[in-house]
This record gives sequence, structure tokens and C-alpha cells, in this order.
Amino acid sequence: MPDATSLSAGFMVVHGNRLDELRSLVVSWMRRYPLAPLENEIALVQSNGIAQWLKLALADDPEEDDMGGCGIAAAIDVQLPGSFMWQLYRMVLGRDEIPVKSLLDKAPLTWRLMRLLPQLINQPHFEPLQRFLTNDTDLRKRYQLSERLADLFDQYQVYRADWLEDWAEGRHQLRNGRGEAKPLTPANCWQAELWRALLLDVGEQGMAQSRAGVHQRFIERINSLDVAPVGLPSRVIVFGISSLPAQALEALAGLARFSQVLLCVHNPCRHHWADIVADKDLLRHQYKRQARKNGMPVVLDPQTLHQHAHPLLAAWGKQGRDYINLLDSYDDPNSYRSAFRDGRIDLFSDSQPRSMLNQLQDDILELRPLNETRERWPAIDLNQDESIRFHIAHSAQREVEILHDQLLARFSADPDLKPRDVIVMVPDIDSYAPHIRAVFGQLDRFDPRFIPFTLADQGQRGRDPLLIAVEHLLKLPDSRFPVSEILDLLDVPSLRARFGVEERDLPTLHRWIEGAGIRWGMNAEQRAGLGLPQELEQNSWRFGLRRMLLGYAVGSATACEGIEPYDEIGGLDAALIGPLLALLDALEIAHQELTRPAPPTQWGARLQALVLLFFQASNEHDDYLLAQLEELRETWLETCESVGLHDELPLTVVREAWLAGLDQGRLSQRFLAGAVNFCTLMPMRAIPFKLVCLLGMNDGDYPRAQPPLDFDLMGSDYRPGDRSRREDDRYLLLEALLSARDQLYISWVGRSIRDNSERPASVLIGQLRDHLAGGWRLQSDSEKLLESMTQEHPLQPFSARYFHEGDALFSYASEWQVLHQTGEQATEIKALDAYVQEEPLSLGQLQDFLRNPVRHFFSQRLKVFFEAAEAPLADEEPFVLDALQRYSLSDSLLQAALGQLDRADHALEAQAKRLQNSGLLPMAGFGECLQRELIEPLPDLLQRYQQLLALWPTPLTSALPVNLELEGLRLEGWLSGLHQRADGGLLSVTTIPNSIGSIKTRKWHRLTRPWVNHLVACASGMSMTTALVASDDTLLLAPLEEDAARHALSNLLQAWQTGMRQPLPIAVKTAFAWLSQTDPLKADAAARKAYEGDGQTTGGERRESPALARQFADYDALTADETFPDWCNALYKPMLEAPWRSLTSEEARS
Repeated sequence: MPDATSLSAGFMVVHGNRLDELRSLVVSWMRRYPLAPLENEIALVQSNGIAQWLKLALADDPEEDDMGGCGIAAAIDVQLPGSFMWQLYRMVLGRDEIPVKSLLDKAPLTWRLMRLLPQLINQPHFEPLQRFLTNDTDLRKRYQLSERLADLFDQYQVYRADWLEDWAEGRHQLRNGRGEAKPLTPANCWQAELWRALLLDVGEQGMAQSRAGVHQRFIERINSLDVAPVGLPSRVIVFGISSLPAQALEALAGLARFSQVLLCVHNPCRHHWADIVADKDLLRHQYKRQARKNGMPVVLDPQTLHQHAHPLLAAWGKQGRDYINLLDSYDDPNSYRSAFRDGRIDLFSDSQPRSMLNQLQDDILELRPLNETRERWPAIDLNQDESIRFHIAHSAQREVEILHDQLLARFSADPDLKPRDVIVMVPDIDSYAPHIRAVFGQLDRFDPRFIPFTLADQGQRGRDPLLIAVEHLLKLPDSRFPVSEILDLLDVPSLRARFGVEERDLPTLHRWIEGAGIRWGMNAEQRAGLGLPQELEQNSWRFGLRRMLLGYAVGSATACEGIEPYDEIGGLDAALIGPLLALLDALEIAHQELTRPAPPTQWGARLQALVLLFFQASNEHDDYLLAQLEELRETWLETCESVGLHDELPLTVVREAWLAGLDQGRLSQRFLAGAVNFCTLMPMRAIPFKLVCLLGMNDGDYPRAQPPLDFDLMGSDYRPGDRSRREDDRYLLLEALLSARDQLYISWVGRSIRDNSERPASVLIGQLRDHLAGGWRLQSDSEKLLESMTQEHPLQPFSARYFHEGDALFSYASEWQVLHQTGEQATEIKALDAYVQEEPLSLGQLQDFLRNPVRHFFSQRLKVFFEAAEAPLADEEPFVLDALQRYSLSDSLLQAALGQLDRADHALEAQAKRLQNSGLLPMAGFGECLQRELIEPLPDLLQRYQQLLALWPTPLTSALPVNLELEGLRLEGWLSGLHQRADGGLLSVTTIPNSIGSIKTRKWHRLTRPWVNHLVACASGMSMTTALVASDDTLLLAPLEEDAARHALSNLLQAWQTGMRQPLPIAVKTAFAWLSQTDPLKADAAARKAYEGDGQTTGGERRESPALARQFADYDALTADETFPDWCNALYKPMLEAPWRSLTSEEARS
């Protein structure tokens, strides 16, 4: 710990292998050497996690002996290194001389290049760019090229300033890391020419205004000063950063002449290890800080490297090696060692490794090669040592489900382990976020399995509803205006607030939009702009709104000028039509405005108007987002103005430019929130956690691929300190391994979800596993170490393997356990107490029971209604009708014709036209074809219906009541629509627009309701014939004897009483399939097919009824208690054996 001395300037570097000890040193240093009142501490970090973790330590209560925190974390200015460096340049060189932002930063460079490229590409040097920019009508190519070139030149300014200096002075050459120059190839000379063109465009300042030029002037100025410039910070602490470019270190070293610069370096190894990594010939051969390990040769032969170095440090440590080596160039330990207690500036901890993970970390600390590892550590007992585990899943969803169970197990086994002690890192948090929310967010906070969690590092654009809505609006010129997209906009509270729509109004709007036939398209003109034929108005928003307004005005009156009124709008809800019209008017205005290219100033006004037109903040978060959008808009306009860009730009370019800033990393992102932290594997995440989990460690996903640009000249000219995504990821994994205190958990998608084939883990995980296999052994069988440390999981979370005793697999999903117990035990269903029917039983209830006994039990006895999930509104006009839609339309045509039998043809045509004008049929010629197809079978049906009525010519003007008492039940109802003949005989006729089938393929389920009416009428003493007129046949059932009818009805009522106590193992279609076969094997096969489907074209009866599927998952479950045949015979055999017959042509003629 530091001794009490006065605060002095200097460049001080403290190394340590544990970040928590480095943090303690920083806190102690700040306590012992506080700055002057009102002076801020400057802390440079490179992630929000490190910043918050440091502040938490500062806020701890102080303790004796320089331990603990400062009691408060205030007056701390946490910054990113890049932004601080520019502020530092302005402090030293003068704020008037150096602008707030560099004129050659990435953003200004992008838009400057957007302006310059059209002027340059016709010159001979720029032929490669000219080829790329051909056919660039929407400027997308130019914008993408400008972005990539700006990013490349931004990197050059930091890592290749000498190249830019040479190019500015007309030297077409590249200097390598050894200072050797070689000429630029002719194919790459355009880069030097482009840089000179940029400098010329900037003006007189030219190179001096580039980051490289400003940096060089800063170094010259600060090294020539004798007195510190006004405003320099007294102290700068660099904490938790594992890599800085040479420019930044040179600037900090210059600052150290007048300020105290304290760098805390997370160093994985106490010994000198720079020469165990590739490209060591480019490094300084002198080293001041770390001594060589005893026995390490001065010159390492690559062939014998494995005998002296740790393999993982050699494979993953290149980035850290470069940083430590660069630090060594500026570090003079003897100049500040005395300021630290006992001269300790190397905080490498000596601890007794307790587990395999600790042993691995100790090996890295001590630079042990694999042969020393094998000799040093005893055999492992994996029953006692769970510090490193691997898990293999079939998908990202399964990875997260497995993690949830594993965390619950660890929390149960270790009461001291809390959610805040766990970090979960993935290569791409945006792709895992939906799975994380689905698994960790599905449980109520009062559920004992609930684990609090937080997500960091997510991009805002695809997460926040308001920003998603803004992006949707900015895509209106390419939009089809589908119903789903407009309704998604209405789900955004701030947009609803602007148009005065409440959340409770949304179901009403959904119902109106669907009923009015709206599917997509603003109007016929907008559709024509997408290349469709003219005058296709049907199913558009204008089409539906006209129907709504006409329906509100005239109700269900006839059509007016081809507009069919939609008459569901009325009462207080009618006021909603106003906000809906206002929204659609705003969308049409925005569509027209956004379609036309415009210069940046005009776009700025358009974007501002767009936000004001559509959004009104409904809470503080909305205020923040709208302010952020406004700030980004103003920044973009200022940038365009500063580079003189006044060209017309298309929406595609403007949209990306405006919204791209939303996904830039900010130090304000939430992290360390007292819950399990999910985040992206990113630099400086070496915060120690008890449990570190790595998900998504798949081959190809990690290290993350970043294909180099063809024109990136740094790719073939490596220098120490260069940034590389792959090298970053290697070092990140090393940091993650070192930050785990107790356990390291690693998972990947190691099996294909399609065919279960093996899929490899990341090559880095393969290296780790190979190292473990080569360095450790089991007490029992050394060959099975990795196999014993790796758990392969089933494809589904409900696999029976999770619930078998003795299996290493387990699950906390008790819901699945109950399912397996039910399947294994196949316990007999326990009946409820007898049901007391207080009100008379209605005919409708009895009909519903016979049609689906299981559904009737749930709805009538348990009051549980298995409603089908509400389907999303369709975004396409109807093309092909499904069975339910076809039946509904055919029935509407049939009912219209039945209402006007004397003018049936006219009624059919008029109803078909109403259906067309309601948007229920396809457009244009497709609709006309479908009209003919639907009408075609109906004239024959109507003719047979009229022939039948001729036999019973007198319609009864009122319904007949029925009132029966059987089996202790009172059955009441009304028989309506009856006809009578001269002898007093009655006819009950039902018409259906679809077929009833032949004798062998009879669709008996369509006769259940007529059958119940027939039994009730005959049991009441009526002489009633029942008829069913279908599209293919007319069936007749003569009157039954009263006693026979009462007997059949009594059996049905007894079955109803039993069916109200328990769900009966019966299904109507399945029962008739079973009854239609006399051979038992064929009967079972037919019934199984009817219930389960054929697995290809049909899903079976269980798919049609959620209640059936819930109670009897398959045919085996339906027939498990062996009463299925009894119920078939009791409920449906009397109906099958009844004397149904077809109406003969002779009867019809007579």
C-alpha cells in the first residue's frame, strides 16, 4: 500500500494478476492522497462494468489500516481513453486552436468522403473506386464505402501516423514495424491520393488537424513546456484497460511531466513472458520490469517453446503482451517505487490453489509448461471439484434453459453464492437476449425458481419500442402498409399518446380492422407505386375506412357506390375512428415526404417534423429517447454543415446515419445491478466473479469473425499494439478464465438440432480442453477426464432423462415432471361428485355434449374454456380459402338464397357481390372464379330442398316447445323451423353447404345436432321426420317409436351425467371410425388415424380440439382405461344404426 508522501507527478505502473487487489490499491491511494476540494478525479476505463465496479469500492465504508472505501463515490469523472486524449490535446494546444472534435474523425470523414468521392472517382488513380461505385442509384454503395474508408483512415491516424505523414508529403510508401520502407503497389496508390485530397479539402491546416498531426504537435508542445498549462488534471488513473495504442501511452507519458498518471495493469503472469508469443522479433529486447523465470533460456527455440511456456498464455496472450511491452518503454520503476509501501508495485498474489480452476490460474501466473503441470498437481476428484464444467446443447434456447437449471443447483448447493456473484457472457448479446428473457423472465418473482437478471450491452434500435417505431416509419416508402405493421405502431405508448388512443381501445380497433377487410396497402395509388395494376382498392386501408364510415352513417343498409357498409361501429366506441383516420393521414403525409431525396438541411426538418407528428412522450424514458434522437439529428446536421455537404441524399442513407448512433457503446449502460449479469464478451470484463459462465462458444462464432477489408494495408503489416478482433477475443477468454474465482461454466451448441450430428466448439475451447486433458488426471481413469467434465443434454427440456433417478441430468421444471409422472403412472381419472343441474337442461347443451363430450365437461363443469389462440390479423388479401373460411362463405350464400327461394339465382349473385365488396374474396378475376366455384353446388341443393318442402308444404309459424323429464333431469327447449304435411307429420330440415359423404365415408359428426332434436321430438310423442340437405345428398330419418326414442334419450342423458363428473375417453369422429369397421385390428387402426392423423396431410381430431389434446394426448391415452368401446356403443352406435336413407328421385318428383 502507498506511504504518505505529497502528490507528485510521474508515470507509475502497478502490475497485478488480480483486479480486485489493483482496485484496493486505487481506493487506498485516493484515500491517502486526496485531491483538492472541488477537483475531480479522472479515471480512464473502457467499459461501464469496470467503472461501476470501481465506484462501488470507493463508496464502501472506510476501515482501519487503509482498508475499505472512501464512504462515497463522488467527483469522479469516468471517461473513455479516446475522448480524454482529445480533451488533453485541447488543454495543451489551446481550445481556440483545436476544435471540440477533430475535423478528420470518423463521422466528419464519412460525410466529407460522401461529398468528395463523386469529384474524384473519374481521375485515373481512383479507378478501383469507380468500378465499385457503378450502378449506385440509391447512393448506398457510396455511403458504405465512405464509412469504411473513414474508419480505415481513423485507424491509420492512431496506428499508422507515419504512413499518413509520408503520404501527405507525396511519398507513396509504407514503413513497417522495423522502420523499413517499401513502395505502395500501384493498386493501392489511390489511398495516398485520397488522403492528400482530404487534407486539401480540410484547408490550410491540413495534416495538422488530423489526429496524428494534433498528437505530434501535442508531444512537441508538452515536452517543451516548463510550467503546466492551465486545466491539466492533477491525477489520471488508468484502470482495467488491457490495451492502449502507442499514441495514447505517449500522450500519458507527456502528461506525466506535470500530473500524476497511475496505470493499474491486469497482468496474468509474474514473469517476463513477451517472447513466448508470435512476432516477438518486433518487440524491444530490453525489459525493465519483469524478470525471466528461473531456468528460462535467454533465446527460446520455437521447437522447444512448449517446454518453457504456458500453452494458453502463448496462444491467447498476444494483445496483453503487446500492451505490457509498450508500457515498458515508458516505465521507470525506480523513479516511483519508494512511494509504495515496501516498494510493492507488483501485486502478484500467492495463494494455495484449492481447485482445478485455481491450479490452472496459478500455472498461468507462474508460467508453467504442461510437463510441470502434470508433475505438480495431484489427481482430481470431480465429485469434489466442480470448478470447471462444459455443457453441450442443441440450440441457444437450450443453452439458456440448461444454464437456468445449473444456476438453481449451484445456488441450492452454496447459500453464499448470490445472483450478483454470477456473470454470463456471450459473443452476441442481441441474439441471445430473446432466449434469456424467455427463460429467466417467464417466472414470477415470488416463484422459488426465479433468478433476478439484467441484460447489458444491447443495441437500442432493436429493443426499445419507440425506436423500433421510428425505424418502421423511416421505411414507409418501401412499406406495403400491412395491418400488422400499423398495429405494431399502435402498440407503442408514445405514439398512442400522440393520437389519443388508449391501450384498452386496441382490441376494438383490431376487431374493426379485421371486420372491415383491411389487409395491406394505403390505397390503389400507393399499390400502383409498388408495380401492381391500377385501381386495386380492395382490402386497402382506404377501402376499409370507407366501409367503416359508411357503416357508422347508415348502419346495415345496402351498398352505396360499390361500398359495402361495415355496421359494427357505433356507440361511444365510434369516437375511435377519428384517431385511426388521423394516424393514417399522418402515415400518408410521411410516406410522400420521405420518398423524395433532399439535402441534409431539409432532411433535418423532415426528421424533426416526423418525431413531432407521431410521438408524444408518455414517461421519462420516452423523454430521454426523444431527446437522444434530437441530439443525434443535430449532431448529424452539424457534421454535414462542417464538411460542406449539401448534396441531395436518399432516405436509405439518412436513416442509417441518424439511427446508427443509437447502438454506439455508452458508459451509461446498466451493469452490476445486483442480479445475474448477462453481457457481451468485450474488452475489460476482467471483473472477478465467483461464477463465470460463457455461452455460445461455437466454432465460427468465437473468436468472432471480422473479414478484413481488401484495402486495409495494416492487415499485412502487423505492429505491436495493433487491434485485431480475433486477438481481442483470445485475450478476452484469457481474462474471463482469470476472473473466475470459484467456477468456470462453458457451453456451446455441440449437436445439430436437425440430425443430432456433432458440431465442434470454438477452437479456443478446444485448446482449453486439450490443455486440461494433457495436464490433469482423474483419480479413477485419466482417459475420461474431459468426458467426465462434459455433460451432453437432450434436445428437449421435457426429456424423460431429466426425471429418471440415478441420471446425472436434472431439471427444476416441475411442470415437465408432472407430465412424465402422469404418463408413467397412467392413473385412473378420479370422478368428481355428482353434478347437480339446477336449471333445466337445454337442447343446445345436450347437442354440445354429444358433439364433444370432453370439451363439454371442461366448459360446463369446470368452467374452463379452451379458446384457440387468437390468430394475428392477415397481411395479405385472401387468395386460397381454408375449410372454415370456405364453409362460412358458402353458408352465407346458402342462407341468402334460402331467404329468397323464389329469386334464388338473384340472391346468390347479390350475396356474392356483397362478399366481394366486403373484401372476403380475392381481387379481380380471382374473386370472380371463386364466386362461381362457391355458387356452383348450391342450385342443386336448393332444388332438392324445395322438392323436400313440397312433401311437407306447410311451414309452422312458431316453434314447438319440448319438456321432458328423464333420468331425474328436466330437458327443455324449442323446435323451430318445422314444416307439416296434410297428415300432421312434421319435418325438421337442416341445410349445410358442404358434403355429407357416401355410406362408406359418411361424415356422421355433422348429424349429431339433428339426431338430438330427432330423439327429443320423438320421445315427446311427435311424429317428426328429420332431413339433412347437403351439397351431395339429402338424408331422411323417419320418426322413431316413442319408447325407442325415450330409451335412446335416457342412455344419452345417463352418459351426460357421467360426462359431467369426468372427461369421457371418447371423440366423435374417432368413435365413428372405430364403429365403421367390424375387424378389431382394422377398427383400432382407423380410430387411431382419425384421432392422431396420418402425420402428413391431416392432424387428426385431437388437433381440432384443445380440450381433447389436453386430456388425451394420443390414441393410446384415449383408450388406456379400455372403456372407449363402451362409450362408442353407448353414445354413437344408436345414431349409426338409425334408419337413415337418401331421398330418392322418385320421392322428389312425386
